[in-house]
Formats: sequence, structure tokens, C-alpha cells
Amino acid sequence: MAPNTAPPALWPAPHASGAVDATVHVPGSKSVTNRALVLAALASEPGWLRRPLRSRDTLLMAGALRAMGVEIEETVSSSSSAAGGPDGTGEAWRVLPTGLRGPATVDVGNAGTVMRFLPPVAALADGPIRFDGDPRSYERPLHGVIDALRVLGARIDDDGRGALPLTVHGGGALDGGPVSIDASSSSQFVSALLLSGPRFNQGVEVRHTGATLPSMPHIRMTVDMLRAVGAQVDTPESGGEPNVWRVTPGALLGRDLTIEPDLSNAQPFLAAALVTGGKVVVPDWPQRTTQPGDRLREIFTEMGGFCELTDYGLVFTGSGAIHGIDVDLGDVGELTPGVAAVAALADSPSTLRGVAHLRLHETDRLAALTKEINELGGDVTETADGLHIRPRPLHGGTFHTYEDHRMATAGAILGLAVEGVLIENVATTAKTLPDFPELWTGMLGQ
Repeated sequence: MAPNTAPPALWPAPHASGAVDATVHVPGSKSVTNRALVLAALASEPGWLRRPLRSRDTLLMAGALRAMGVEIEETVSSSSSAAGGPDGTGEAWRVLPTGLRGPATVDVGNAGTVMRFLPPVAALADGPIRFDGDPRSYERPLHGVIDALRVLGARIDDDGRGALPLTVHGGGALDGGPVSIDASSSSQFVSALLLSGPRFNQGVEVRHTGATLPSMPHIRMTVDMLRAVGAQVDTPESGGEPNVWRVTPGALLGRDLTIEPDLSNAQPFLAAALVTGGKVVVPDWPQRTTQPGDRLREIFTEMGGFCELTDYGLVFTGSGAIHGIDVDLGDVGELTPGVAAVAALADSPSTLRGVAHLRLHETDRLAALTKEINELGGDVTETADGLHIRPRPLHGGTFHTYEDHRMATAGAILGLAVEGVLIENVATTAKTLPDFPELWTGMLGQ
């Protein structure tokens, strides 16, 4: 922190005086928005993104693509809010793939999708593209993408760090072909290569060699979105080899895509229904989706809630009781902070497994959750691949966020049941969930 920089303000997490009863319009999915931006930028014709998420991570992605020569025009209907309504009005982005070129400098912030998805895109540009970001971004693993791109024919200067900052010297094309990577630390390594694969001269064949592969739903999301724009993708699920994905070279279509609500960002609001024994409705919850957040229906039902998926959206109701859970979150690691917060308020212990990779996220989420919940009186211990949580009476205090949006929303969940929780730097939620404090107090009718 700079000497003259004031510490982030402390936000008093609202305490629930009774059962919540609210309808919450959750903004669009970050994961879908950023994948859609990349695919539209690589397409052979213009495309539309309707109801995109406007947050720090998505604006960084759009800004990065603009820096590389892609035109993105923004429009907002005067008849609706920027978040968009059920009729499809609201904000829309028109993406004109006008060619990728350097020199350019890309600010990735601390966005994993930007720092990992765009170096393969930059390899297709004419000219050098420099990538830089927040100090924490220097510590996040990027070697899987860097090493793979070199095998596929790209020239990258990273001074041997395997991390940011770095420069990709785009040559206007990339050979592509087969490559082996260890994506144990992030499934985004696989998605990054698949998204640009159709534009490589030989396509790409990605073989994962590691012992584990977290967040498989995010890879399935990448594959589904590639197929929706005309790409041919062979996967282990479609009869291919285990841990091998093949993308055939070819042109990508411009699409008119409406972005789904971000189901992972619905977590704190559903948790509020569980914690207070109330009811929360999330409109436009998709009947079918590859978003990992859809697993919340199963997890929170097991922890004591009831859910009904209707044509309007998801209706989630708390029973007034919160039960502990023993669950493998390896495919849905981003849900861990919110599940941990609910588990700390449960009537029995919980064990969260399969999430060792969270130590490499925006912060070391396992260490951060342990420290912050315990400082409020909790009893959380780290395991080799997760957390063990024994509920204890909690008290107020400062809940630090480590510039991690999901830590901030976890603290808000605790604050519903525990008076006097002060969240440091709640503004970090703008990374994926803009206007979270307003949405939260609106849900509570405060």
C-alpha cells in the first residue's frame, strides 16, 4: 500500500431482522460474457452480446480486445436498465472483428480469464502485445498457457517467469497442432487454447497430463460456446480420448447471444434465504446451463433449503435450519467461500473437499476463509484439499477480503446472522458483481 493511501472503508454488513422475501435480478455471467467476447472477436462476421455483465473483469476483457484492434460498440435501450429485462431490452454490445494488431498493452487487472484467454488471441495479432496487471496477477499461474503457446509456434518474452508481465510477439497466425499441458492449477489453461484453436492453422489438440483437473463445468461451457459459433470440437464426453480435446480449424460465426444470469453470483442471495429461513426468487435461471453455479440448487438443498425451477426463474426457500455438509467442490471451487460461510452457521460440522487449487485464486482462499471466520469466533481448519468447519457462536469484527470478491460476499452472508461484521473493501465485489451493496440492502428491504 502506498504511504499516502487511505485504507479501504469498512462496510457494516447488514444484519437480517427477519426472513428475507425478495426477487433479485442477478447480472449476467462473467464466465459467459468473457468467453463470448473472445469468440466474437475471433469470428468472421459481426456479433451481438445482449445483457452482458458490466464489471471490472468484463470491462478489462473488452478494453483488452479494443487495444488489439477489435471494435466493440455499446448500446443501452432507454426503456430498461443496463442489466436488461426479461424481454431482452437493456445493454447490448456489438462486436466487429476488424483484425487483431499491435503494438498494444493489455491490462489484465486480476482477471484470470483475461490473463489466460488473451495470450493465444495475441499470438494471432500482427505485432507485439504486452500483458500487465495488478501485483497479485504476477503470482497467479500462467505457465500452462505460455509453455503451450511456445510449443504451438508463438514467441513470448516473460524473462523465464512463467507469469506476468509478458509480451506476445504476434505473427498474424499460429501453426497450432498437438500440445500437452498440466492444467491441475486452472482449467482456464485448457479453455484458453480451445477458444482460439479454430483460428490456428492446424487447429489444436490439448492433452491434459496432470493428476487432477478442477472446474470441469467451465471447460464444458467453453466447448458448448465454441460449438454454438460453428466450431468442431471433439471431447472426452463425445467419445474422444480421456483428457484430450481437439478443435478443428475453421471460421467462427457471428452470433446474437443473450447472456445468462451469473449463477455463482446468485449464491449470496440464495444463502440469505437459507440463513434467514426466507425466500429469494432469481428470474431467468436457465433450464439448462453449463454454469457451475447451477450446482447451488443441489448443495443448498442438502444444507436445508427447498428449490423450484419455474418458467420465471428459481424460487429458493430456507427451512429455518442449516445443516452441515460433506461435499466435493472440485468442479465448482468458486462456490467454496459462500458454502463455507453458510457452513459456519450450520447445526453440524462440514467438510469441503477437492479445492486445493483455491490457494492460487484471487487470494489463497482456503487460508483467508480459515483466518477470517476464526477471527469471528469460528472453528475452521485447513485440510490438504479443503476445509473442515465446526460451527461455533460467532461475534462481530472486521472481515478482510484480500481484494477477493467472493470473500466479500462470504462476509456479507455471515453478517446476516452475526451483528457487527465489518467488511473491508466491499467495493472489490465490482470485479464480477457490480452494485452488490445496493442489491444486498435492496433484498433486505433496507
